[in-house]
Amino acid sequence: MVKPLRLWGIIFSACWIIAMAFSASAQGPAQIIKENVQTMTYEVYAGGINAVTAEMKVSYDKKDRYHMDFSARTQGFLGKIVPWEGSFETEGWRLKNGQDMPEMHKSTALWRGEKESKEYTYGKDGTFKDLLIMEEGRDKSPKELQKDLTQGTTDALTAMLMVMEAVADQGTCEGTSEVFDGKRRFEMSFTHESEDTLSASRYNSYEGLAARCNVEVKPVAGAWHKKPRGWLSIQEQGREQGSMPTVWMAAIDETGGPAVPVKVRVKTSYGTLFMHLVGYTSTEKTL
Repeated sequence: MVKPLRLWGIIFSACWIIAMAFSASAQGPAQIIKENVQTMTYEVYAGGINAVTAEMKVSYDKKDRYHMDFSARTQGFLGKIVPWEGSFETEGWRLKNGQDMPEMHKSTALWRGEKESKEYTYGKDGTFKDLLIMEEGRDKSPKELQKDLTQGTTDALTAMLMVMEAVADQGTCEGTSEVFDGKRRFEMSFTHESEDTLSASRYNSYEGLAARCNVEVKPVAGAWHKKPRGWLSIQEQGREQGSMPTVWMAAIDETGGPAVPVKVRVKTSYGTLFMHLVGYTSTEKTL
């Protein structure tokens, strides 16, 4: 049986990559006119326990803008002993060259009543502008950020969105981006493994073809520990188990939207975590 603290470590790390790799009911700015909207609901299982629920929303508007939200929170017994919730939001430009460029990325975490938020801003030319960190209402923003940490980076949701668009356009999930998370810079790589046929079950609503994609994070610069911790530790445990973190993506929407994650698997030394798509709505379809 997975011990509670180990279980929590698995869940927290998996939620981190799910958020990296992928919304709450939060809405975008008033000026955004939603044209193409996809909304997904997920349930996360660890050690046989339905421990986390998550939501995601992806939208395009008529002004060549995109908006993406992802949120997750512990629930049930685990929610009582480790009450955590996090939300992640990105909005930006859809450029004519096919690239997605973030203007703002925000992450908020609430742990045992303590709130921390980080807000990143970018220029349309790809420059990193600013980072605002707030902890319990106190400004904890860094006075200065090294350019080798920030310039030329994107946020994790935009990195994931570009791969989701590639799956919709080409059927494969290849892609590499460099991401800055406030302390560290890392390379986030997606490698296409195969095209699988998934069957709907009592856990998962999706049935049909899906691109199977491995996800790997590689440290580049910043405050990395000598020994893998957090997500890197979970990732390396999966490598030892013969399976890197895996995301299945499928183009469910037929009106030009990106493909979406329909299943996630994270193997660890203590067990396997799964995230399943349990609800989906778009302009054209409902699961």
